[in-house]
Amino acid sequence: MRAAISVAILAVIAMTAEARAETVQLYAAGSLRAALTDMAKAFEAESGTGVEAKYGPSGILKDEIAAGAKADVFASANMVHPQALSAAKRSGAVLLFARNRLCALVRPGLKVDSASVLDRMLDPAIKLGTSTPKADPAGDYAFQVFAKAEQSRAGAQAVLESKALQLTGNASSAAPPAGRNAYGWHVAEGRADIFLAYCTAAREAQKQSGDQQVVELPENLAVGADYGLTVVAGASSAAEHFAQFILSPTGQNILTRHGFAPGQR
Repeated sequence: MRAAISVAILAVIAMTAEARAETVQLYAAGSLRAALTDMAKAFEAESGTGVEAKYGPSGILKDEIAAGAKADVFASANMVHPQALSAAKRSGAVLLFARNRLCALVRPGLKVDSASVLDRMLDPAIKLGTSTPKADPAGDYAFQVFAKAEQSRAGAQAVLESKALQLTGNASSAAPPAGRNAYGWHVAEGRADIFLAYCTAAREAQKQSGDQQVVELPENLAVGADYGLTVVAGASSAAEHFAQFILSPTGQNILTRHGFAPGQR
C-alpha cells in the first residue's frame, strides 16, 4: 500500500515538474517588446512557466504562424492578422488586449507641433518615415493618417503616400544596433526628419535620444491602434494561462505602465 502511495506521489511530482518546465512560445509585435518582457518575467514568477518570445512585424509573424511556425500565443499590433489566423482555424478567439496610437517622432531642431505637423509632412524638403504597410500594422496606421489628411486637404494623401520612406517593418529593412529603438535610430541617422510611429515607441526613442521630439497628432489626423491576442491551435494549457495573465488586472497594469491603454474597458 505504501509503495503504491509513493508511486502516486512521485507521479504527481513528475507531472508538476513537467508543467513548470514547459515554455510558452510567444510571437509578438515589436512594439510590445518591453511590456511583454516584463509580462513574461511576472508570469514566470507566478506560475513557474517560462516564456520564449520572438518579436517582429505582426504581418510577417502571422505569415510564419500560418506556414507552421511553432508559436503558442500571438500578440499582434492589430486585430486583422490574428483574426485571419482564427478564420483559418489556426487559432482560437481573438481578444482586444491593448490600445496604442500614432505620434510623430521629430528630429532635433525642427519646429513642429500638432497644428503644423501636416504642413511639415507635406513639405518637399522633409523626409517622412513610416513602417511598411501589410507587413507591419504601424505602416498601415500611417497610411490611415494620410487618408485622413485628404479629408482636410485635397491631394494630401497622394503626396504623403508617394514621399513616405518605408524604413522599418520589412524583412529587408535595415536593422538598428542591438538595444536601439529603430525609429529613433533612423531619425538620428538622418534618414527621416519626421517618423510616424506608435506613441509608445516614439517615447522609447526619446528616452534614448532626449533631443528628439514626440508630437501628438491633431484630432483630424489621429489614428488609434487596437492590439489583438490569440492562442494558436494545439497550444498547451500553459499558453492559455499566459493569455489569461495578459488580460488579467496584473497584466493590464504592466501594459499601462509601458504607455498602452487597457484593452478591456
